[in-house]
Amino acid sequence: MARPTTPLLAADVIIELTDRPGRPYVLIERKNPPHGWAIPGGFVDVGETVEHAAVREAKEETGLVVRLKALLGLYSDPRRDPRGHTVTAVYVGEAEGEPMAADDAKNIMIVDPRKLPSELAFDHHQVLADYMNFRKTGQPARLRLKGYG
Repeated sequence: MARPTTPLLAADVIIELTDRPGRPYVLIERKNPPHGWAIPGGFVDVGETVEHAAVREAKEETGLVVRLKALLGLYSDPRRDPRGHTVTAVYVGEAEGEPMAADDAKNIMIVDPRKLPSELAFDHHQVLADYMNFRKTGQPARLRLKGYG
């Protein structure tokens, strides 16, 4: 049987800084296209779990050791990444310390959880809107079944 052609798989983590008042979260400014501010994350390596990829990518890009606490949701709109169809699992995690830009990150921004920054890459406006709802309600992202059933 021929191997199917499928979307790429990524993992992102919204990192809450638990050692700061209000538990702000961390964004990175992307060094490579598409440019803009983004949730730390990247592609899952073959032989790696999605959870491990989220923690590894967070450490590579911010220097923080992250503990995952929840799966916010899966984001799979074929148009979400201008480089091609990519599905991402987005987690909410916790860390302490001072984040530092590294690897694919050009800069770091620590964000007030009540604010949604502009100039976000990918579909991260939607992801962070879902995260703000998660902070209020504890509910994961809603299913987006547009075009199904």
